[in-house]
Amino acid sequence: MKEETVKINGFECRVISGSGRGACIVLLHGYMYTSDVWNDIGLLRLLEQKNIAFNAVDMPYGHRSECTPRSGNPEQNTAIVASIASHDSLVIGASLGGYIALKHCVARPAGGLMLVAPVMSLQAELAARYPQISARVRLIYGENDNVVYRDEIKRLGRLLGTTPRIYEKAQHAAYMDHPGRFNTDVIEFYQQLARKKAEKKT
Repeated sequence: MKEETVKINGFECRVISGSGRGACIVLLHGYMYTSDVWNDIGLLRLLEQKNIAFNAVDMPYGHRSECTPRSGNPEQNTAIVASIASHDSLVIGASLGGYIALKHCVARPAGGLMLVAPVMSLQAELAARYPQISARVRLIYGENDNVVYRDEIKRLGRLLGTTPRIYEKAQHAAYMDHPGRFNTDVIEFYQQLARKKAEKKT
């Protein structure tokens, strides 16, 4: 695992990365967090142990991100994801990171999309493009979320063709309340995507 400052599309962003086999996992934190959150819940160490490649990026939209300049512009943030993700990456986005992950996947191919209570996901212009998403989707939601309403998540699940996984007694950042369950979900989904990819080749 290494940590470095990388120049991407005119931004200088801190990136925590790990090498490994197979498709890379791209991790997009929420507005109030940095890439450290994935370390805090033990996910990056687990990915390293499983020999899975990953890139966790401090995004320009983050309130505390080690990234300059700061920018809330969705297109600029999405362009950064496009620069570090490949066509078979599993893109994981939480809250505002989930919104950026959705914007990325309606415009570009991805191996998978894992969302934790993405904000602004029902914007009409964005939702109209959901049929263009080719990636398999997993959606996670904390039952005590007071930022995104459950009805929004249910509707998003229907639009994306997936059933939300509800984390009991969890808040908006459900992965913080149930890190073990979340990390297991990430590995399980990643392995599922790898099997589907292998089946297509045979």
